[in-house]
Amino acid sequence: MSSNITAGPTPPFNNPPIMPKYFKPRRFNITNVTLGIQTLITTSDNVDYVIGQNVRLLIPSGYGCIQLNESESFVIDIPSPNQVLLALDSSQNVDQYISAGLKQQPQINAIGDINSGAINACGNLHTSITIPGAYKNISPYMR
Repeated sequence: MSSNITAGPTPPFNNPPIMPKYFKPRRFNITNVTLGIQTLITTSDNVDYVIGQNVRLLIPSGYGCIQLNESESFVIDIPSPNQVLLALDSSQNVDQYISAGLKQQPQINAIGDINSGAINACGNLHTSITIPGAYKNISPYMR
């Protein structure tokens, strides 16, 4: 006689909903853009990006510098807690940033994934090396 046990649904406390605040790096609202050979982005909050992080700018048309919308670049310096310096040349043919205060805010977003470790023909090798800027689960429920 065999005993078949059927597991019920996963209780909510074991399967919390995905919440952006529990993952880093996050997205941040842009408050200023300083144009130049390298582009300095100032945000409303302190960033959790790292040098080498790949990021994307999302700038609505009312804020100027629309030429940088959907631009991707790498973080090359973090001069202050709420600033990142990008390897993005905005020195020519880019309009100045305007603090418009519209409903849709300009944003800087991390480009990454949840992978970590070296990747080769055999797949993901779980080593202590991580991909710079890869998303990390910082949920208090996962500790």
